Amino acid sequence: MGSSAMRNLLVQMGTIPFLSTTLNYSPVVLHRLPFLHSSRLHRLFRSSTFTRAPSLRPISPSIKTLSSFLDMEGSKAGLVEEMPLGLDATTDEEYVSQSKLLQDFNSISSIEKAWTFKSEGGVGSQAMFLVSQSNLLANKRKKFILSANISKGTDKSVEFQLPPFPVEMSDVSAIVPSPSGSKLLVIRNPENESPTKFEIWGQSQLSKEFHVPQSVHGSVYTDGWFEGISWNFDETLIAYVAEETSPSRPTFSSLGYKNSGSTKDCNSWKGQGDWAEDWGETYAGKRQPALFVINVDSGEVQAVKGIKTSLSVGQVVWAPFTGGSYQYLIFVGWSSDTRKLGMKYCYNRPCALYAVRAPLLKLDGSIEDFPVCNLTQSMGSAFFPRFSPEGEHLLFLSAQSSVDSGAHCATNSLYRIDWPSDRKPSPTAKISDVVPVTQCGEDGCFPGLYCSSILSSPWLSDGHTMILSSIWGSREVLLSVNILSGEISRATPADSDFSWHVVALDGDNIIAVSSSPIDVPELKYGYLVEKPKSAQWSWSAVSSSIFRCSESVRSLLSSLQFSIKKIPVKDISDCQTKGATRPYEAILVSSNLENASSDPLIVVLHGGPHSVSLSSFSKSLAFLSSIGYSLLVVNYRGSLGFGEEALQSLPGKVGSQDVNDVLAAIDYVIDSGLVRPSKLAVVGGSHGGFLTTHLIGQAPDKFVAAAARNPVCNLASMVGISDIPDWCYVETYGREGKNKFTDAPSAEELAIFHSKSPISHIAKVKTPTLFLLGAQDLRVPVSNGLQYARALKEKGVEVKVIVFPNDVHGIERPQSDFESFLNIGVWFKKYCK
Repeated sequence: MGSSAMRNLLVQMGTIPFLSTTLNYSPVVLHRLPFLHSSRLHRLFRSSTFTRAPSLRPISPSIKTLSSFLDMEGSKAGLVEEMPLGLDATTDEEYVSQSKLLQDFNSISSIEKAWTFKSEGGVGSQAMFLVSQSNLLANKRKKFILSANISKGTDKSVEFQLPPFPVEMSDVSAIVPSPSGSKLLVIRNPENESPTKFEIWGQSQLSKEFHVPQSVHGSVYTDGWFEGISWNFDETLIAYVAEETSPSRPTFSSLGYKNSGSTKDCNSWKGQGDWAEDWGETYAGKRQPALFVINVDSGEVQAVKGIKTSLSVGQVVWAPFTGGSYQYLIFVGWSSDTRKLGMKYCYNRPCALYAVRAPLLKLDGSIEDFPVCNLTQSMGSAFFPRFSPEGEHLLFLSAQSSVDSGAHCATNSLYRIDWPSDRKPSPTAKISDVVPVTQCGEDGCFPGLYCSSILSSPWLSDGHTMILSSIWGSREVLLSVNILSGEISRATPADSDFSWHVVALDGDNIIAVSSSPIDVPELKYGYLVEKPKSAQWSWSAVSSSIFRCSESVRSLLSSLQFSIKKIPVKDISDCQTKGATRPYEAILVSSNLENASSDPLIVVLHGGPHSVSLSSFSKSLAFLSSIGYSLLVVNYRGSLGFGEEALQSLPGKVGSQDVNDVLAAIDYVIDSGLVRPSKLAVVGGSHGGFLTTHLIGQAPDKFVAAAARNPVCNLASMVGISDIPDWCYVETYGREGKNKFTDAPSAEELAIFHSKSPISHIAKVKTPTLFLLGAQDLRVPVSNGLQYARALKEKGVEVKVIVFPNDVHGIERPQSDFESFLNIGVWFKKYCK
C-alpha cells in the first residue's frame, strides 16, 4: 500500500482527524502496537504530510482492517526498522556507498616521528619510524614501530628494507632514543590514578622499569608543545615535563569540616577546593606543567627546584656539559601571574628561555640552590631551543610578531646565543639575529620562516647548518639555514608544487615525506650534491611500503589533477601595505584542468585565520575529490606563508576582506575557464566555519549547500565563553584590539562584535547547512554553532546538526572524524548532484 492509500485509510479509521504537519513515518511502530492514539501517531509519523479528506466520513477503526494493512506492509517493516533516525532509503544507500571509500582513505598510515642510527661497525644506517593509523573500532590511533635498514645503490637509488610486520606500541605515550642510540626510553602515561611507567630498553631486552606514583607527579606531557623529554650527554639522567601533584582538597563529614590532620574514612568526603585555571583547549583538566629529572640507574625522581609556581614549563633540553659538579637545563617558560589564555595554536603567548641547575648532589652531599636565569629577558617570545652539535650555539625560534600584534600566529624569526666557554648560563649573553621576519614576500623569494616544529637534532655534520620544514606560500618546503651567516637555501625542488616535511636526518642526507592533494605520501631521500658555484640537493624516491592504499583509492586519485593558482587582489585601494597587494593563492583540484570540468565545486576554507591549507595529502579532502567534486582550497590574505604584511592585513577586517578574497578566488577560476561548476558548495572549520556562514549570508544565491565544523558564528557571545577571548578583540579591531581586550566587554564592543559576525547576515541565508560540533570545544563552544543553527531552523532553512559529545575543537577522534566527513559527503551529494 502506498503512503497516499495509507493516509486515506487512517483518516477513514478516525485515528487522524486532521494533521497538516510534516512528520516522520515508521510503519514498524504500528506493527508493535495494537492501538495508537492520534497524539502518539503525531509524534511517531514524521515524514509524510497528512491532510484531511473532506469527502470521507470518519469511521470506527476495524482491527481486521488494521491487521490486513499491517500484513501488507510487513515485508517492508524489517528494512525500515533498521533505518537510522532521520534517514530515508536514498540517503541510507549513499551512506553505504561512500563509507567504504572513506574507510579506504582512513586506513592510510602517517609517520609521526622518525630516527636514524648507525649500524653496528659504523657501516650503513638504520631508520626507526613511529607510525600511526586510524582505528575506527577502538576509536583511537594505533601506533606501531617500523625499523628499516637503509640500502643505497650505486645509482643513488635508496631502499628501506622493512621487516615483515610492524610492532604495535600499545598504550605508549612517548618514545625517545638516547643520543648514542644505545638506549630507548618508553613512557606509558596512566589513564587513572595508577603510576606513570618509565621503561629503559637496550638493544635486545628491557633493561629497567620504574613506576612513578601520582604522589610524585601526574602524567608526562607529550602534546608536542609543553612536551620536553631530554637525555643528558652521558645518558644517566632524563629531564622531562609532567603534571605537578594534585593539590590537597578539604575534607568534610556529617559533622562539618575536618581539619587537615584528620584522615579520610567512610563517613567523610573530599571537597573540590579552589578552582585552578588550565591552558584551555586540549588542556582541560590538566595540571600545571612542572620539571622533573629521573636517574636512569636508580629510578630516583627529583623535582627541579627554584622555578616559580606561576611559570609553566616546557620543551626542556640539557645544556652542554664538560665535567664538574653541575649540569644545567634550558626550558621554555610561560608566565601566568594573572590569567591563562588558550595555548593551543596560539603563539602569541609571551614566553622566554630559562636556565636552571639540575638537581644533582654535590660531592659533600648537599644541594646548592641556583636562581633561575632568564636568557631572553629582552624578548617577548622564545621557544624550541636547540644546541648545536658541539654545544657552541643555542638556537631558538621566536614569535615576537605574534606577541606584539596579538595575532595568534605570525611570521617566525630565528635567533642564536653563543654559549659561554665555561658552560655557565648568563642572562647577559648576546642574542644574534639569524633569520629576521620577512615583511613582504616577493615572487619566487623567501617569504619568511613558518615552523610548527623542529627536529630534536636538525644539524648537518658541519655543525652550523640546520634543516627546517617551513611554509612557503601554499607549500611546505625544506630549508637549509646557515646559523653563522644567516644564508637560506631551499633544499626541495623549486619547481615542485608538492609539500615536503623532514622526518629525520641520516648523516648529511635528509629523509622526508612528500605528497600532494592527489598523491599519497611517499618517502624521499635527499643527497647534498656539490656544484662549482653552489650546493644542491638531489632527491630519490624510497622503495618502501609504509603508505599503503587500496587499488580503488589509487585509481580514483590517478584520474585527478591539481595546480596552485595565484589570485590577484581585487581591490587594492584599501591596502595599507605593499604585502597586502600581493596575490594570494588557491589550490585547485579537478578531474580535468585542461578542459574545464563541470563537476560541482566545493570551496574549502582553513581556520585560524592565521593558518594555511598546504598542497599536501589530506585524506578527508582527497575523499571529497574522489567522489566527483572539484575543490578550490583558498589561502586568503592573512594566511601563513606569504610574508608578515599580508598576514597582518586581515586583523580588523575579518568578515569582509577574507570573505571578498574567497569570492574573488571563485570568480577567478570560473572566469579563467579553469572550472565550469554545475553547482557550488562550501565547507570550513573554526574561522573557516566563520567564513562559510558569512558567505551563505553575504552571497545567499551562490551556494547550494554548506558544512561548518565548530564555526565561529557570533563573536558577541563567543567573547565571554571562549578560552581565547583576546582573539575576538584582535581579529575585530586589529592591532589595537590587543590593548582593548577585557573580560568585561562594553555594550558598544558587543555591538561591534555582532556586526562582524555571520549571525548579523542570518536573515538572508537560505543555503541548507550541516553543522558538526564538538561538545567539549573550549575554543568555539558548542553554543555558538547551536545558536546559529537554531536561528536558521527558525526561519525555515534546512539544517542538520551533529554533536560529538566527547570531542574538542578539532573533532579528530577517529570515529568522529569519519562520521563528520561521511556526513559532509552525503550532504553535498544531496544538493549538488
